[in-house]
Amino acid sequence: MSAEIERDQMEYDVVIVGGGPAGLSTAIRLKQLNADLNVCVLEKASAIGAHSLSGLVLEPGPLDALLPAWRDNKPEICVEAKRDEFRLLTKKRAIWMPTPPQMNNHGNFILSLSQLTPYIASQAEALGVDVFAGFAASKALFDDAGSVCGVQIGDMGIDKDGEPGPNFAPGPEIRAKTTIFAEGSRGSITKQLIARYGLDADCSPQTYGLGFKELWQLPEGRVEPGLISHTVGFPVDAQTYGGSFVYHLNDNRVYVGYVAGLDYKDPRFKPFEAFQQFKNHPSVRPLLEGGEILTYGARTIAAGGFQSLPKTEMPGAMLVGCSAGLVNLPKVKGVHQAIRSGVLAAEHLVETGGTAGYDARLRASPAGQELRKVRNFKPAFKRGLWMGLANGALETVTGGRTPWTLKNKADYTQLRRLEEFKSPDRHWDSERSLKPRDRTAAVYFAATTHDDSQPAHLKVRDTSICADQCAKEFGNPCQNFCPAGVYEMVDDGSGGKKLQINASNCVHCKACDIKDPYAQITWTTPEGGSGPNYTNL
Repeated sequence: MSAEIERDQMEYDVVIVGGGPAGLSTAIRLKQLNADLNVCVLEKASAIGAHSLSGLVLEPGPLDALLPAWRDNKPEICVEAKRDEFRLLTKKRAIWMPTPPQMNNHGNFILSLSQLTPYIASQAEALGVDVFAGFAASKALFDDAGSVCGVQIGDMGIDKDGEPGPNFAPGPEIRAKTTIFAEGSRGSITKQLIARYGLDADCSPQTYGLGFKELWQLPEGRVEPGLISHTVGFPVDAQTYGGSFVYHLNDNRVYVGYVAGLDYKDPRFKPFEAFQQFKNHPSVRPLLEGGEILTYGARTIAAGGFQSLPKTEMPGAMLVGCSAGLVNLPKVKGVHQAIRSGVLAAEHLVETGGTAGYDARLRASPAGQELRKVRNFKPAFKRGLWMGLANGALETVTGGRTPWTLKNKADYTQLRRLEEFKSPDRHWDSERSLKPRDRTAAVYFAATTHDDSQPAHLKVRDTSICADQCAKEFGNPCQNFCPAGVYEMVDDGSGGKKLQINASNCVHCKACDIKDPYAQITWTTPEGGSGPNYTNL
């Protein structure tokens, strides 16, 4: 159908896919260096910031360098870090532990990324950047030489059977000399480009975490503004990677969140339920009880580090931010790295006129070297919590100069079959007093919206595998790892089961594209403007 449709074309010097901190920083630096460049930013969310989700404790140096006046225009949620806590949780207790140096947040700020990105976008627009929200790039465009030459915006008004409906509007082609992909973790076009150009040929597979975050309004007197608290241990077992954060804000509010490593082995493990168990832990529930949840979100985090960093350049295009996988997991931070990489990409493009050499420059830069120093922290946790903590101490003492590099494996390959894994009793059904108690209720607080008349943007190659092979071998784990209740096995009317995809629930976390044991789920962009509408996260 696409080849038969006449499409409008727009021409730019640089098109940037993704209106997060990496993409917007790239645009700003480009215009700072060369005001004559014609630059646009495409964002799939209904508004800049609506899909922005991060912890977020900001290391401010890169933002200070890019936009020195940002501190005079701070977002409404912006609290100076005052004190760090790090604890080991057992089922009933919270044991104080020394705070790892990487988690020392002196001089940092607790921020809302969904508030910060609109401010950065306004600065880009003031410099003459065209910022288009609600424009979901659906695929890359290539010239006759095989170089990336832009992107196509997804069509609007396609009905459920994939045909143009009465309100059909073809997506235009946005063509450019250089395309910057800043799609965030597991970018849908980035994934295709990595495969097309073999960008991951010389690195470990990327590995991910699934992060949950909520904003709570609490009764007077419970909050210590600027307190940053992290935990490891309960509710996961020692062989499963997981940890929490509670960030104390102003106006009696807190951020509460949890990150579960998607390299877990247990096919019955439910990351959403682990998050709820954390909130109901005896050391956490008294903080939240009697409070009110205001908003909820979930997002995957590229956690593979330096050894999973793909080549970040290709003919006509570059990768920045979480599209490349630049999160420093021991620090639990990625936004400062996103800004660094965006600025570096802009400087390289202006100085050289092309993409060649950007990858080497990124690896040699502070962004690349920061990742290299902590490359062995996360992989060591595959051997268990205590081995991971011990290795972390060693890596800290040596400054990351150990003479080895631990490898990563693709998350979907780590899931064990039902008969191969004895799952511990995780007490998912234990009494919980805090809301939301289930994923459907949580989705309400994400304010996610999709037009039910559009085709499902979650593509499953062969649903018969779900009903038969996957049910027998893994127990349909998509029902467990999805944080929004998108995947459901229902009666097929003949005494069996079939897969039902509740695509309108999707919060765009992309865990399904990562953890499906048969790697047969592909997350694609829905119509522009669809998805969650995060506020203050």
